[in-house]
Amino acid sequence: MIRSLILIGFTYLIFKLHLTGDISKYINMKYSYLSAAAGYGLLVLTIVQIFMLNKSGGKADSHEHHDHNHEGHDHVHCDDCGHHHSHEDKWYKKLIVYPILFFPIISGLFFPIATLDSNIVKAKGFHFPIYDTSDPYFQQEFLRPDSSIYYSADDYNNIMQKEKKKYINHNDLSITDQDFMNAMETIYNFPGEFEGREISFKGFVFNDPQSTVNKSQILVLRFGVIHCIADAGVFGMLVDLPQGVKLKNDTWINVKGTVSSIYYQPFKTTIPYLKVDSWSKTSAPTQQYVYRQF
Repeated sequence: MIRSLILIGFTYLIFKLHLTGDISKYINMKYSYLSAAAGYGLLVLTIVQIFMLNKSGGKADSHEHHDHNHEGHDHVHCDDCGHHHSHEDKWYKKLIVYPILFFPIISGLFFPIATLDSNIVKAKGFHFPIYDTSDPYFQQEFLRPDSSIYYSADDYNNIMQKEKKKYINHNDLSITDQDFMNAMETIYNFPGEFEGREISFKGFVFNDPQSTVNKSQILVLRFGVIHCIADAGVFGMLVDLPQGVKLKNDTWINVKGTVSSIYYQPFKTTIPYLKVDSWSKTSAPTQQYVYRQF
């Protein structure tokens, strides 16, 4: 019975996330078909489990009655057989395993879904990728999207060249939510090619506490998902606002300006940045995350 409830819970949770659209807060929607397939697979298993439970109901009662009738005959021989201890061990394991399985169901159905914001950036710390590390698998997903780990060197170079041709022809490039990750990755890979070009995009404000030189410089960011929320990073660009403009963290704004390069002391590296010509406050989008398009 408990197994049936667990399967019903997971099946309902997955279908609920898909029907409400909240599944997009956990995975890149490019892979939503895999989640949906898992939901249908769980549905089949749930039906089979309920069918088996109903089918074995009468037999279980018969078996219990059979054991009762032979209790006097068997108990003498079972004192040292270990059956009783095995039964206790089995229930001991269930008391551990079942709560673990029920926890994601309860949390997914009854706990509110939190959207990542600047508090997460503060908690994790904000760092630009450092490339002189001795660890070949070291990767920090901040500011600059990097999907190179998913390709060979030649394939990645070919893909980036195609992306550059796609975006470089726009003297006034308006970066949408759909191509935010791809466009940002291209700009960071070819900063010289985009020098002096106008771009515009939307994001939330993060005031980098390490920046003590120029208070008009802020970071305009989006949380981006490569495959799922576990590999999410915060991506965007350093923005140089007009003097005197002060914005609080998590304020959503549209910015438009000219791409240039700057040596940013907190990161100890040269990065592209946006010299803002115009900006405006805006409301947070319904879908606050952006996704890498492959």
